[in-house]
Order: sequence, then structure tokens, then C-alpha cells
Amino acid sequence: MTDIASSAATTNAAQTADLHANIAADSSAQKRALSYSSTLHQLITQIFAVKMPADRVLADYFRAHKKHGSKDRRVIRESLFGIFRWWGWYQQFEQPLAQSQSWFAILAFTAKFEQHNWTDIADAWAKFAHMEALSNQAELTDIAAKCQRLNEHNPQLKLAVNDLLPNWFWQHIDPLSTEQTEQLLQAMSTRPPIWARVQGISVTKACQVLVEQGIEATPSQYFADAINLGHKSINLNGLSLYKNGQLEIQDLGSQVIGQICAPKANEHWWDACSGAGGKTLQLRSLMLAQDPKSQGSIVASDIRHKPLEELHKRAKRAKYNHITTARWRSDALPINADDIDHVLVDAPCSCTGTWRRNPDMRWLDDESAITDKPELQLDILTRSSHAVKVGSHLVYATCSLASAENQQVLSAFLAAHPQFELLSVSHPFTQTPAEMLTVQPYQADSDGMFVAKMIKRR
Repeated sequence: MTDIASSAATTNAAQTADLHANIAADSSAQKRALSYSSTLHQLITQIFAVKMPADRVLADYFRAHKKHGSKDRRVIRESLFGIFRWWGWYQQFEQPLAQSQSWFAILAFTAKFEQHNWTDIADAWAKFAHMEALSNQAELTDIAAKCQRLNEHNPQLKLAVNDLLPNWFWQHIDPLSTEQTEQLLQAMSTRPPIWARVQGISVTKACQVLVEQGIEATPSQYFADAINLGHKSINLNGLSLYKNGQLEIQDLGSQVIGQICAPKANEHWWDACSGAGGKTLQLRSLMLAQDPKSQGSIVASDIRHKPLEELHKRAKRAKYNHITTARWRSDALPINADDIDHVLVDAPCSCTGTWRRNPDMRWLDDESAITDKPELQLDILTRSSHAVKVGSHLVYATCSLASAENQQVLSAFLAAHPQFELLSVSHPFTQTPAEMLTVQPYQADSDGMFVAKMIKRR
């Protein structure tokens, strides 16, 4: 833990103790509810204080507090991320992290909205908030109904459904209809399933193996190699398919990018911003699915060494050849352009499309998460385009929903590089044609993504 994080944790512990000082617990369930409440309060105040991702802060906490069993961890984890999902409303409560009744109301509403099954704990939180009636109220799945219930509890606030996402976010996305807005908010207020790809095995066989191991597994209706693993946490290292390299975790929205690339068996691709190589592995898998003796190749590049090391491990586990890495070390291309046919630029971005999995980031980031990126994105796209041959493809992608990082970057690039032309592609979830394709989270229960495919004409 850093000195800043340690100092914040100490301060937060004192604030948490003051908040809970006058709360009396009359049963074992109420005592546990108070304990969970204290832990959650310390965690969330620390996250806001140090501006570190919630999953990292939580991992550090669990490493330092090994006393927690699996149930404790689940209550803490799911409650914490649930709070962030609804924080757009909660932050408007009276002193949400400093006023005892507001804090317990937050915990009670979160358990209700998320339909958590630890009802004894939720009932205790409701009692501490003087909201005992909440325990007997019907479950709500519609966000408008949830908003109404909160407004009934806090009539002075006049909360709106759009408050669930920051005001600055709405200013950076293309206009949506009322129905689309509601669908986006509904999706952003729920967790997506765990999506995966199979490699070297059929989806039918993979599902059979996984179900026999107690894993919920169903094929995707969109891609022949995609599989839905449900919402429960999975110990991947305990799965034979994963250990054998036949299963890779990759969100369905992310899989769209490789499908749009549509690599042929013997083509040579450059994944210019590969990270740990999820799309690199997908490209190779798609090549091998066409021809097990594929001589195609992918070079993966990133400015960071550790992700490229992780890619080496993943490629080895999958028993994939013809994958190499070339780290960006300067402004010069890290590859020999003569060896490349096509280029994928999955550019660093604000990651607004992944807010379903990381609900804390919508409140830790500010507008600069979007506005700081386009110049870098355009620079990377421009440099990477120098490796594209005439007649070959350049694919630009982000996991952002912001037009400044997507359509505007592409428009600026195309204006300066008329030799490149956008190609029309089919949206895999709606089948509508598009030259600049946005995958919305609600279309197939996935992350949000953007992708466009270009060809170099001359």
C-alpha cells in the first residue's frame, strides 16, 4: 500500500468509527451487518480519496485481511460495486458518506436494487436506516421504478434516471432516442455476463465439458466460437479447458473487433496496441479455424513490457505459433512494414464502454478521461497507418462510447489521409450496415465498443 493510500485508510477508519459509534446491534445478523458496513465505508471512502480503481483497492484489502471467508468476500465485493452502480443517485443524499442514516439507506437500497440474497444483513441495514418497511417491498427491476422509490424516500431531491451516469458523459455521445437512453441506462446498471471464446474445440463440446464441471455455459447466437459463462465467479485455473488453452475470457463486444478484422488464414497482421493480447489471440484463432496449417502471423506491440509477457504466456498455453511481440520503444514503428498486410489499432481510450464491469470509474474519472485522448489516438493511428500496403486494411477500434474518441478521430485521420477509404460493415448484433460501428451494451449484453474498417486505395 502506498503512503497516500495508507494515510487515507487511517483517516477513513476514524471517520467510519464515528459513523457507527452510536449504532446498537441486537442480534448476530445485526453485528455482522455493522461489520460489513464498516468495511464498505472504509473501502469506498478510500477509493474516492486516492482515486484508485475499486478492484485494486479491494484486492489489497483482501490480501491484508485474510480472515474473510468466501461469503464475506462476496457480500463485500458485490455490495461495493453495487453502490457504485447507483452512486449517481446516492451522491445526492444528504452527506451520503458522513451521515449515518444516509449511509445505511445506501446499503439497504443497494441490497434491494441488486436483489442480493443476504436478506438478514439487508434487513439490518434497513433497520439502522429506520426504513424497516423497505424489507417487505416488492423487488424492482426497472430503473424508472427504482428512481421513483428513491424519490419517495427523498422527496426533496427529485432524482432522474439520467443521473446514473455523469453529466459530462451525455455530452460526449451521439444523441440517443428515449428508448435507447433507457436501454443504455438499464444495461449500465447491471453486470454483463462473463464472455469467452473457445479455441481448437467446438462450442457444443466446450459447453458440455463446462456444464459437467458445474459452470453455467451457453453458446452465443452471434459468433460460432463465443460462449456465455453466466455471472458467477469462476476459478479459471481449475478449468481443464482454460489450462489447455481452449478457453479465453473475452467480452462479446471485444470479440466484434476480431470479427470485423476477419483475418484470412495466411495473412500477416500487426496488432499495434495489443495490451495482453486478447485480440491477438482471437486473430490467430480465426486464422486457424479456416486452416489448421495456417501460415498467417500476428505481431503484437505495446509500450508496456508486462502485458507482452502475459501475451507470451497465453499464446504458449494455447499452443499458438506465428505470434511475435515488438515493443514500442520510440516514435518509430517497432515492426518491419514490409512484413505486414493489415493493421489493427485498438487505441487507448476512456473505457466508457466497459463501465458495466467497472462502475467505480464513471465516478473516479472526469471529462478529461475523454478529452485527453483524441490527440494521442490520432497520433497512434497515423503512425500505424504507415505499415498498411495499398489494397490492405486498417482497423480502428476503442472500448469508448464517446464520439470525440471515435468518429471525430477517424474523420480527422481520413481528412489528412485521402488514400484511406471507409468500408461498410454489418453490425453483428443488429445486421444493419455501418461505416463507423458502435456496439451498445444493451444490444447483446456486452461491453460497449467502436470499430471501423478502412482500405488503402493508393
